[in-house]
Amino acid sequence: MGKRGFIFSPGGFNSVIEELSKKYLIYAPVLKVGEGRFTDTDVVRYDFVNEVADIELEKKSDYSFKEILTPLSQTLFFFTENDVKEANIDERETLVFLRSCDLNALKRLDQIYLKNGREEDYFYARIRDKVKFVLMGCEHSYEDCFCVDMGTNRADDLDFSFSVDYIDNKFKCLLKDENLSLVFANNALKEEEVIPGFVTENDTKVKLPKDVPLSIFTSDMWDEYTARCIGCGRCNYVCPTCTCYTMQDVYYTDNGKVGERRRVNASCMVDGYTNVAGGGEYRKKHGDRMRFKTMHKIYDFRKRFGYNMCVGCGRCDTVCPEYISFSNIINKVTAEIAKTDELKEVQSEN
Repeated sequence: MGKRGFIFSPGGFNSVIEELSKKYLIYAPVLKVGEGRFTDTDVVRYDFVNEVADIELEKKSDYSFKEILTPLSQTLFFFTENDVKEANIDERETLVFLRSCDLNALKRLDQIYLKNGREEDYFYARIRDKVKFVLMGCEHSYEDCFCVDMGTNRADDLDFSFSVDYIDNKFKCLLKDENLSLVFANNALKEEEVIPGFVTENDTKVKLPKDVPLSIFTSDMWDEYTARCIGCGRCNYVCPTCTCYTMQDVYYTDNGKVGERRRVNASCMVDGYTNVAGGGEYRKKHGDRMRFKTMHKIYDFRKRFGYNMCVGCGRCDTVCPEYISFSNIINKVTAEIAKTDELKEVQSEN
């Protein structure tokens, strides 16, 4: 892919979006006025758009982009007594606008669904093949973000069609996809070098543990979350890297031989996630669930794939009704490990 920088007026970039809309579905963060969690509050979540004015470029999205790839409820196939029919999907390609942390989160989703075993996840792959991405630059850090310490504040080496930064009433774009060069060149004010904006420092900081001893899994630090967490699962549902799901069969007839199979998002923080046949439940306490989630985000995934699962977007901190901060949990884990190491040193000296 070549790289060319373009500068657009608002009208010129809107013309680009209008032209792209003829071929692509445009999926981007949108400000939903009055649709927030509380009365008279707003929320930023993803939706399909047709013009630049619909795209929220300033505020951080409260929800991630992942529902375009992993819908909350996805029908996989229909079945009758004699036949199985795969569910149709929209065959049009989609352009998704997202920030650096979310583009790094895409790498995690691909790792789980496409590279986590002998076979790719067919139902994920057939959607993924039709999705391209637009990198939205970050000129400043947002509340609760800790992407710098997670190493996800930049996405230069990741795959995106073009970038977009809105600065001084101009749109600045770095184009990678040469197939879009004509529509960009026809609507631009000029060509010049463009570097996507990225954050260099966050107000929220985390210190990641290098080595994790087994003692952290039995530490009483998790008891705090048994008392505080209410198991609502909001942290999982806004997280761009949570990938868990469950399967549901919906029957159209009483004999259970006609219906559909759905893949539905699941959450390790919600009741029922670890239920097994016979009524067993492996993680009943909310503190145990928090331990499982935390260690998966900053230890288990890294141990297997070489990099952390968490991308530091901070959405889980923002959405939690009990004001539980995941960035604080990471720092508490690191502090607990340091305390354990200090105790070992004292014991060895004695």
